[in-house]
Amino acid sequence: MNNDNGEFRVKKIIQVAALGAATALVLTACASAPTATPTTAPSAGATTAAAVSYKACMVSDAGGFEDKSFNQSGAEGLDKAKADLGVGEVKVESTASTDFTPNIENLVSQDCNLIVGVGFNLAGPIQTAANANPKINFALVDSAFSDASFKPVTLTNGKPLLFNTQEAAFLAGYVAAGTTKTGKVATFGGMQLPSVSIFMDGFADGVAQFNKDSSKSVQVLGWDKAKQTGSFTGDFDNQANGQNQAKAFIDQGADIIMPVAGPVGLGAAAAAKAAGNVMIVGVDADWYNTAPEYKSIVLTSVIKEIGQSVYDTVKQSVDGSYKSAPYVGTLANKGIDIAPFHDLDSQVPAAVKAKVTELKASIISGSLKVTSPSSN
Repeated sequence: MNNDNGEFRVKKIIQVAALGAATALVLTACASAPTATPTTAPSAGATTAAAVSYKACMVSDAGGFEDKSFNQSGAEGLDKAKADLGVGEVKVESTASTDFTPNIENLVSQDCNLIVGVGFNLAGPIQTAANANPKINFALVDSAFSDASFKPVTLTNGKPLLFNTQEAAFLAGYVAAGTTKTGKVATFGGMQLPSVSIFMDGFADGVAQFNKDSSKSVQVLGWDKAKQTGSFTGDFDNQANGQNQAKAFIDQGADIIMPVAGPVGLGAAAAAKAAGNVMIVGVDADWYNTAPEYKSIVLTSVIKEIGQSVYDTVKQSVDGSYKSAPYVGTLANKGIDIAPFHDLDSQVPAAVKAKVTELKASIISGSLKVTSPSSN
């Protein structure tokens, strides 16, 4: 499949999202307001900032705020802003795409000063709401805004929070290729969105770099960067789909798998743990900490500091320094990174660790460029 087809596919995704948003707007008129997710009270002895007259709000993608992935990371950033800055906080969860617009309208009705949408799938509804509510600031994780011709547009009250994740995924791919015992590693996504395939591009390039450096031929199952085609479960919430996809890779000989699929990835982790000789590369957060039941098989994780980007955006809004210019997380500004190897440190050859340190420095300096059709 050529790049034109890939662009067409992304356009169709955006068209579907826009259609879903329009449908949801119709449903809003007759739907009752969604219930906000209750916030957790501070633990005994915890210190919180004095309250300020500012309300920061957030709507999740379908995985919910306990997905141990990007929704949870965003929520943690909002929680930190509440504790440190004293802002008011409202979070609402989505269980399906039809929830996005009603949830956003619910937050608008609660006089939120800032509304953060977590995930590419909220691009259409957030942009529509931002245009309709110019006095409210908005932020969107993992997507920019576009016009009807799919050209990027700037909203004075809409801030994209983006991440060049391919840089950190490149390092994870190199580690995986240098650590595999079978010569086969794998990756798959939940849905084929730019914020998903960017991980897979970097991972595949990291494996290719290892093969070049070591004259090896480690194989990547599940993704062909040149063709922009690969394996996707079609969702971000059905863990059984992730488990089945991982089992298929394991049956083909893969012993390291990177799922880019939110909670679906936990199904892959379950399959890897059951296999007994398969490792997982986590995404978005350090899975060693967020999914401790699988920490014995977590080789590393590709971390996106979504929480910090949310926190910084809230702080800027409270301080009056909010700007609509996109935030782009990179290795250089520490908006992305790979996690330590934790319990599996001894599994990674010393030469691979040294090379990854060298490659990371080269990416930060700009002497090594890691690219993706989905990079920012």
